[in-house]
Parts: sequence; C-alpha cells; structure tokens
Amino acid sequence: MELLLREGSVQSEKGLSPKTAQDTLCVLRSIFSYIRKQLGSLMPEIEVTPPRSQKRQICVLTMAQQEQLIRYQKDTDACKFGVLLALLTGMRIGEVCALQWKDISLPDRVIHVRATMPRLQLQGAEKKTTVCIGAPKSQNAARDIPMSPLAVQLCVQFMRAEPEAYILTGCQSYMEPRSLQYRFARYIQQCGLGHVNFHALRHTFATRCIEVGFEVKSLSEILGHSSVKVTLDRYVHSSMELKCTNINKLSAIGLG
Repeated sequence: MELLLREGSVQSEKGLSPKTAQDTLCVLRSIFSYIRKQLGSLMPEIEVTPPRSQKRQICVLTMAQQEQLIRYQKDTDACKFGVLLALLTGMRIGEVCALQWKDISLPDRVIHVRATMPRLQLQGAEKKTTVCIGAPKSQNAARDIPMSPLAVQLCVQFMRAEPEAYILTGCQSYMEPRSLQYRFARYIQQCGLGHVNFHALRHTFATRCIEVGFEVKSLSEILGHSSVKVTLDRYVHSSMELKCTNINKLSAIGLG
C-alpha cells in the first residue's frame, strides 16, 4: 500500500513551510513503522511519498551590491552596525538580535554565539506570538566565530561598557527579529538594492568565504551547521566571476 501525499495534503489553510512538511512526513513514517512492528503481517506495508517541493531561489549579493551596502552601513548607528556584523560573520537574524556585548571578546577577537531570539506562537492562541530568548536551536549552533579586522574595528567603535547591553540597541532593551527585518528592508530600499532579505547576508558571507578558498569544514562550523553537506547544498553559491576564473585554469592542461 502506498500513501501518496499530494501538494497541499500536508498543509494547513495557511500552508506549511517545506521543512515543517518534511518533519510531519518523518513522524508519519515512524508511526507506521512502529504499528507494523506491533501488528506484524496484519499491517500492510505503507510507503509515504512526499510531495515535490520547489527549490527556493537563493539571494546572494554581488560584489558591487555588497560594497554598496557596506558603504551605506559603515558611518552608522547600532542597528546598522548589527546588520554589518551579520554580513561579516554569517550569523542568523535571531542570533544577531540576542547578541550582547558580554558575548564579544575583543582581546580574543571572537564572538560567542550562545543565544537566539525566535518569535513563537502561543499555545492555544492561533494569532498570538511572543519573543523568546534561549539557547541556539542545536548543539552546533552554539559556537565561537573569529572576527575579521573590519569586524573588530566596528566592535571597537560601537562597544558599550554595559556587558548586558544588546548590540542592536546599546542598552538592555532588545530589538526583536521582526523589527530588525523592517529596518533592514528600509536600508535596502535606501541603498537601491531591490528585494533582498536579511538571510541573504548569511548566504553572501558563505559564498564569499568559498570564493577566497575558505576551508569548508571550518566554514561549516562558523555557520553552525550540522555537517559540511548542509553548507555546500544550502548556502554556497559560486559567482559567475569565480566560474570564469576556474574555466580559464583549463588553459594549463590544453583545454582553454
């Protein structure tokens, strides 16, 4: 017996994300496997066939766009500083929002990612959500990120004496991810960069690292991924300039 879950059959009226749909299918497979072990041959074999999901279009800033954004953000306030820090480290938006000055060690030139700030739906309340500050979503997400000279320079410029102060506000009141997304959209509009979401900063960081020959295992750990495969499959996108450079290397073996 085959259970074919067509597009929309694992979705609510508002729709589920591809990740949530995949998690739901994983739970179904586990349930069917357990029932079959209990009932033996009385339970027919059921194969769960997931719906095909369209691959999301990944946005990566070009070098020109990246330079334009850095120029715009450099003479800046605390919030724009946080945006630049995300571009220079690959941190997720919730991690940037939860980052406090006590998490940044200037002597060691290291950022300690120890918290994140998701917005969660309240149990039993369909439209109500709340901001929570807690440990990163996985063991790999809790990590130490070495800083580049530019990142260190910016941290020195915006450093606050109060360790509990959040980097985005400079005080003990935080800025939630939704507010940061609104501000970022305004920055992008003022820069004339079109439609770019905050997560594009993470994609751009990973791609630039690969372009300069970054060792992939180290990059995977800096991004907080569970494996190198996740880094390569989801976040690393070679630019046309790098592809042309690699093609030109074929001249050395008579193929150029």
